Amino acid sequence: MNEQDQLFDKHHIWHPYTSMIDPLPCYPVKSAQGVYIKLADGKKLIDGMSSWWSAIHGYNHPVLNQAAHQQIERMSHIMFGGLTHQPAVDLCQQLIDMTPAGLEKVFVADSGSVAVEVALKMALQFWYNQAVQSGKPSQKTRFLTFSHGYHGDTFAAMSVTDPDNSMHKMYKGFLPQHLFAQSPPCVQIQQGQWPQFNANDLADFTHKLTTHHHEIAAVIIEPIVQGAGGMRIYHPQSLSYIRRLCDHYNVLLILDEIATGFGRTGKLFAFEHAAIEPDILCVGKALTGGYMTLAATLTNRHVAQGVCDGEAGCFMHGPTFMANPLACAVASASLSLIKSNTWQQQVLNIERIFEATLPRLLSYPRVKAVRWLGAIGVIETHQKVQMSSIQELFVQHNVWIRPFGHLIYIMPPYIITEKHLHTLLNAIESALNHDDCFQ
Repeated sequence: MNEQDQLFDKHHIWHPYTSMIDPLPCYPVKSAQGVYIKLADGKKLIDGMSSWWSAIHGYNHPVLNQAAHQQIERMSHIMFGGLTHQPAVDLCQQLIDMTPAGLEKVFVADSGSVAVEVALKMALQFWYNQAVQSGKPSQKTRFLTFSHGYHGDTFAAMSVTDPDNSMHKMYKGFLPQHLFAQSPPCVQIQQGQWPQFNANDLADFTHKLTTHHHEIAAVIIEPIVQGAGGMRIYHPQSLSYIRRLCDHYNVLLILDEIATGFGRTGKLFAFEHAAIEPDILCVGKALTGGYMTLAATLTNRHVAQGVCDGEAGCFMHGPTFMANPLACAVASASLSLIKSNTWQQQVLNIERIFEATLPRLLSYPRVKAVRWLGAIGVIETHQKVQMSSIQELFVQHNVWIRPFGHLIYIMPPYIITEKHLHTLLNAIESALNHDDCFQ
């Protein structure tokens, strides 16, 4: 990319969460291989973000490359209305095999946000049909979720994302008003052991569900780890408790595993820490190993029956690129890599390094807290980061880390070596010593 192209990019191309008037610097990328991002100037950066948590196998993986090449020679896309294809069948078979036995119906969506939209619409249509059959208007039209949650940038997904503590608070007056309960406290696993669980930590959630269950279509939460809303880790027994409450009050449970699914927390899915099963499950991000956008929403026969047993006779959603064959083929290959189970030891190795390293960063006055689980490491600071300065420092240290707000976190590809992971952590420690990296 030459200087002219970079200027065009700066003045005309909108990047995520970046001003078009005063944009943050962007670093041109030439290629990526394994854990390395190679910039146009030849500099190689160790990737600490897995391209927003998706490239779990690293970049330019030969198995995924082969799947993409083979599929693109057959067909890159075909509409899914009235037609089907082998990549979609193979992918959905693997998803059903990997998830709890009850989750046997799969809607293959475009992206994580769309998977959440689909889940919310499924819950609403499920209860709408039941109300029509009873001859009464549907009361179950709201959702209950946690504060500090994040579920995507589309409108329904924004409506169940924390309206006060998130990037979406400016849209608060335009979105449906759902119910937000105080999120459970952050806890930390130590040497494989969780601290004691206290059900009183969920008193606000319990009160809201008890009071409003007649109007709640579903509870939607991120299991065990709240991602972009604060990188918060909470007790697995909170999830077990919520599952029991939902069953008692006849409320559906939607789990958003878009960030946590496919091994990121040390379990294949984060809800496995609590040994429960959701009514509706959303997956995405790592589904294709970071190659292209794809997501899926899975549900059980009971919900699927309720969704389709009504005046519409079907589920009213159908994206143009639903079950894109090219994406499905790559996703199927990615899941085959996951099924080899090498990720389990890789993620455990990453977690052990976090456990041995992150606590000593608490000695820095600007560090408020550290936490980790699986291949997720988080440093929370008292001050907000100064994005352009801290990004420049990280690039100077040959690493790619993209912090936000008060959080410096890393979610590296599972294939990362101990040496590379320590390079990332050393770069973070260097940033903690630089005043200009913080506001």
